[in-house]
Amino acid sequence: MADNVEQCRAALKRYSPGHSLRSRYLNNLALSLRDRFRQRGVPSDLDESIELHRAALLLCPPGHSDRPHSLNNLANSLGDRFRQRGVPSDLDESIELHRAALLLRPPGHPDRPHSLNNLALSLRDRFRQRGVPSDLDECIELHRAALLLCPPGHPDRPLSLNNLALSLRDRFRQRGVPSDLDESIELHRAALLLRPPGHSDRSQSLNNLALSLGDRFRQRGVPSDLDECIELHRAALLLRPPGHSDRSQSLNNLALSLGDRFRQRGVPSDLDESIEFYRAALLLWPSGHSDRWWSLNGLANSLGDRFRQRGVPSDLDESIELHRDALLLCPPGHSDRSESLKNLASGLGDRFRQRGIPSDLDETFSLFLQLPHISHAVSRSDLTAAKSWATAAEETNHTSALLAYQTASKFLDQHVNLLSSSSRHFDVVRMATASLAVDAFSCSVRHGALTTAVELVEQGRAVFWTQLVRLSSPFDGLSLPGDTGGVLAEEFKQLSVHLRTAFDQSTEDQSPQIRQLTIQWNDVISRIRMLPDLSRFLLPPMFSDLQKAADEGPVIIVNASQYSCDALIVLSDQNPVHVPLNVTRAEVSELSSDFQSVAEQFGCSDHQNKLVGILRKLWHDIVDPVIQALRNSNVCPGSRIWWCPTAEFTLLPLHAAGPYERERDNLSQIYISSYTPTLATLVRARQRVSRYGSTQYFVAIGQGNPERGKELRCVAPELAAIAQRLVPIVSSFTSLRDNLATVQGALDALNHNQWLHLACHGMPHRTQPFESSFTMRDGPLMIKDIIRSNWQNPEFAFLSACHTTVGDEKSPDESIHLAAAMQFSGFRSVIGSMWSVDDEVARQVVSAFYDKLVDDSGRLDCRRAAVALHKAVKKLRRNNIPLEQQIVFVHIGI
Repeated sequence: MADNVEQCRAALKRYSPGHSLRSRYLNNLALSLRDRFRQRGVPSDLDESIELHRAALLLCPPGHSDRPHSLNNLANSLGDRFRQRGVPSDLDESIELHRAALLLRPPGHPDRPHSLNNLALSLRDRFRQRGVPSDLDECIELHRAALLLCPPGHPDRPLSLNNLALSLRDRFRQRGVPSDLDESIELHRAALLLRPPGHSDRSQSLNNLALSLGDRFRQRGVPSDLDECIELHRAALLLRPPGHSDRSQSLNNLALSLGDRFRQRGVPSDLDESIEFYRAALLLWPSGHSDRWWSLNGLANSLGDRFRQRGVPSDLDESIELHRDALLLCPPGHSDRSESLKNLASGLGDRFRQRGIPSDLDETFSLFLQLPHISHAVSRSDLTAAKSWATAAEETNHTSALLAYQTASKFLDQHVNLLSSSSRHFDVVRMATASLAVDAFSCSVRHGALTTAVELVEQGRAVFWTQLVRLSSPFDGLSLPGDTGGVLAEEFKQLSVHLRTAFDQSTEDQSPQIRQLTIQWNDVISRIRMLPDLSRFLLPPMFSDLQKAADEGPVIIVNASQYSCDALIVLSDQNPVHVPLNVTRAEVSELSSDFQSVAEQFGCSDHQNKLVGILRKLWHDIVDPVIQALRNSNVCPGSRIWWCPTAEFTLLPLHAAGPYERERDNLSQIYISSYTPTLATLVRARQRVSRYGSTQYFVAIGQGNPERGKELRCVAPELAAIAQRLVPIVSSFTSLRDNLATVQGALDALNHNQWLHLACHGMPHRTQPFESSFTMRDGPLMIKDIIRSNWQNPEFAFLSACHTTVGDEKSPDESIHLAAAMQFSGFRSVIGSMWSVDDEVARQVVSAFYDKLVDDSGRLDCRRAAVALHKAVKKLRRNNIPLEQQIVFVHIGI
């Protein structure tokens, strides 16, 4: 290598300044110096290489045939220097030079794949340093474009497969979308097949496939992924003997996987081997190297594991010092800083619990208190760190607990904004939100911050629906200043419609079109927030906004947390009223489970005593204390109230609670109950004013004879009774039955009607809630079909079907069920069912209900729906209808 550098120097001397070939020989010497730097790591070689590339570029002005080549070489050397020293300006310049080179290599140019790849790699480096999502998204699209130019048989195809796979893994690590990781694994497998034994890059493919399998194990816990990961890392290490430039990387990665297997199976030898490999890797990383963080962090974690297993104090002390060293490599703004803060804080917390030294506890929370000030785009690890802070603060009763929950809630909102609104991301949302909202509520209540409790529980629930609602038009009723406001409003509406229509239609989860739309949409939101009085546009609402939900009656938030169970009564004209509940979350969960078991037997066996027992317990433990507080707040009997349940409470029939004793009133005899999944949805429903004041368009859809499923004999009489009552008073009445009640027929009808009655089978899907459906003649009308629709000013929906308010039991706070889909799609008032509905009972309820829905002027009024249902059910009680059928229907909305 030294001879080559000197030969290039000698050659350059033969071409004096001004010679037409001088730029090429400058370039050759620069490349030789760069190669020597990569082999020996001497910084001066790289600095000289960069200066020579700059000189060569000056001799290749715009229009020169060698200019793109010269731009590319300078960019690559600057990228190498950034990776060695971490100076941001080197990386930014490298990216701009790669962009310029790409412009000079248009489609069809033989070197275009190289420029696409090089720009993508530089953007990935910047993403890893600063965490900006758009850098990574652009990187992935560039790698996809490069791969298309490297078809099977192309010599660069394995490299292109590898690069795209690495970037998809990065995106998975930031956002947690499983499909990114699965695709990464398949691409790495394809690259490995193209690098058989003996191939110079085989160790790289073995290593990279192993890393992605390790990530999938950590997400899903499948042991075979981890075992394959370890074997691949061992195979890669054999191909990287002492002296190999990538040996440190292989040692580190194998150590990480062995540590994972220890944590899963508890075999001590895995942990000891992990520690030894980490130590060996650390010896090979030079001081200040960016990858040194991985070995410091990993060794510290494994020593912490060994301390927790064997209790040797020196392991914990060393672990803490290593975490300190790792944190020094993550200055403010670094994307891994929050993880380092969390890990060091965790180690200090362990030592405090062992030795009780107050300074360890003080330092723990001084580290966590840095989290609210992170400046990079929020990732999963940032959210995890904030949750760890909250847990630690709860365990030690630290005063920062509430701030920890507020930080975690803010991170959650920002993290979810990175995801496209697709059901594929629902699992990511579910994992991110798990118990955060209910625990934040409990903490706020215990600190006496009742308005904060309302804000935080609202922010962390129905997160997926909130994202979708942001794609609807929140401009109704807003007066935006000047021409600029009008243009922004229209631009926002158009982008929102496109994104909402694209829900679940894209075959590629993060297609370039969807990503571009999302970037434009976020940009418009940023510009709207610059307008007067719109700085909080689409940000989580404040209590003063949420309190409007109680304008027509109190809203009762019923919360179940591991720390406490509480109710808060939100009133329109005063602070919330706290009602402590003398029940634990475990007891609520057991009650919910008992009720689900009883509900499955409805119509099949004698379950009345069990049902009454559950309703009495609901009354005693939860509802009666709330009723007493309502009376103390002068909420008159006969008034309307709204329940906003969280966690397991969402699966319980609060509206039907009562002592079920003679001479004592049940809840339904004291107040008229409605439900709302969140306060914001109720506020939106109240604020949405009908544009069709003088006209009312009603559609009744009935499907009693689906191609698959039991016949519903009362659907025809049910629709006939509705028609008899409403045809004389509405502007338009449409009836779709049997062969006309198809999926498309229903969707088309809803585009022209604001009032809906739907009589058919309801089919909840417990594992894929977005596939819950209404059964039409030709197949299922699913939640995801409803979401894509953009109905104009819907008012009211009566869902005369089974299980329309039943969602995913694993994530009850997301309210993914048929009734919620109708409500979040704009219906201001919805009636649905909590379990199976008897065909004949439905007919009786419906007939009595529509009699009461018409106001004194002879018009339909959706604000009367709750009272109309209340009166219809009261009439049923006189007909000896089974108790579970008397209470099956519930009202949601205004």
